[in-house]
Amino acid sequence: MSVHHDRLRPVDRRVRVQGRPVDSYPALPPEVARGSVRRVTVVGEEILSRPCQEVTEFGTPELSALIDDMFLTMHVADGAGLAANQVDVDLRLFVYDCPDDDGIRHVGHIINPVLDLPDPGSRRLVDEFEGCLSVPGATMTVSRTDRAVVRGLDMDGNPLVIEGTGYFARCLQHETDHLFGHTYLDRLSKRDRKDALRQMADRREDVFAQRVVKAAQLSR
Repeated sequence: MSVHHDRLRPVDRRVRVQGRPVDSYPALPPEVARGSVRRVTVVGEEILSRPCQEVTEFGTPELSALIDDMFLTMHVADGAGLAANQVDVDLRLFVYDCPDDDGIRHVGHIINPVLDLPDPGSRRLVDEFEGCLSVPGATMTVSRTDRAVVRGLDMDGNPLVIEGTGYFARCLQHETDHLFGHTYLDRLSKRDRKDALRQMADRREDVFAQRVVKAAQLSR
């Protein structure tokens, strides 16, 4: 999921890492310094349209390196979240660095996530612009619930429960959708989907160029 210009990440203020509050946190997560940039897959590629496989091996150097690479790739692309199939890896995993509507920054990863949403009678749907790193340059209004809980595991296999409200709840829903083979385009009408694809066709080259510049800046 892409970050919108009006949702800049707060630095060293009210940060939750892996769901737990911390006293302070750097502007760039430590994973960024360890990672390598990977290519972001684009809508239309087959890996984005099928459910991902569950992670079965934990605590491995390969899994740790993947998470590092995903954090760096997400930041290069100005993302708030990134799923593994968006870097062409068929695993149920996503990373995030996303503010909620109260200005709290949420940073972390979650593996094999299961999404819990409020009961239909108590949920509130919010229509808001949403973008996706795999639909470069396009934003459309998508309806999501304003609260979400994701249950899963960390890289060492320890249980995690991540709760989100507002924009962060939207991020959790967006990234979990990816792991089931869906993008936000699947939630749009045919007309809006065509509009989003037209936006992508018009803007994608500019977006790719911006990512190259950002990658060069982060590698200094």
